Amino acid sequence: MAGKLYLCATPIGNLEDITLRVLRTLKEADLIAAEDTRNSIHLLNHFDIKTPLTSYHEYNKIEKAYKLVEKMREGQNIALITDAGTPGISDPGEDLVRICYEQGIEVTSLPGAAACVTALTLSGLPTRRFSFEAFLPRDKKERKAVLEEMKADTRTLIVYEAPHHLTATLHELLSALGDRRITVCRELTKRYETAFRTTFSEAIAYYEANEVRGECVIVIEGKKREEIIREQQAVWEQMSVQEHMEYYLAQGADRKTAMKQVAKDRGVSKRDIYKELL
Repeated sequence: MAGKLYLCATPIGNLEDITLRVLRTLKEADLIAAEDTRNSIHLLNHFDIKTPLTSYHEYNKIEKAYKLVEKMREGQNIALITDAGTPGISDPGEDLVRICYEQGIEVTSLPGAAACVTALTLSGLPTRRFSFEAFLPRDKKERKAVLEEMKADTRTLIVYEAPHHLTATLHELLSALGDRRITVCRELTKRYETAFRTTFSEAIAYYEANEVRGECVIVIEGKKREEIIREQQAVWEQMSVQEHMEYYLAQGADRKTAMKQVAKDRGVSKRDIYKELL
């Protein structure tokens, strides 16, 4: 029988956050694939885990994935771990999972720590709907496109950032999104964990005057729906009622439907639109 891939969540700081199920799986697996073996060996030594270790990272993720699949075809069970947190979240684990499914290998996920969810629940911002952006793209064109998409997102936004890039990224986000409420979470689950509830402008002033240490998660308030409505109404008001009507008629709407939509856009009654057209 073929083996299985186990996605094992490891602590993001505090070693007590590892689950009993993950510890058992890491001990019983035939092989552990780790994003950085030099980092993971400290975790394994701490829990006296002797399972063989191999590297699986961004620079060998496709070639190595097929080698790991071959081992699972031979009956080996493989546990995948990342540097910290849950494999497959903003790391090459997602490619291994995809290839396993393509090759008919069973996959299971052992839940545990995840920095994005930890920061979200700690932020004090709305948690019902959220968008996880991870690290913003390095490519300038793609980064600009992502920031543009984030502008109108009403969900709480979650962004990862390294300490030495934090201030520059905060400047970018302020320019793109406006001065919103944010919570900057640092050193999550560790001794000096902080959740700094602030705004973009206040955070920039603070971090320009104070050294930033530890990996950061920026949790950002989503755009308010009322603000979106006001902005859209401002756009419509720059058009004449006739131009507004032509906009919907050109899309195939009949005159009655177009009048109804124009009235809704402008926050007035259909009677008002009718009078204006007359």
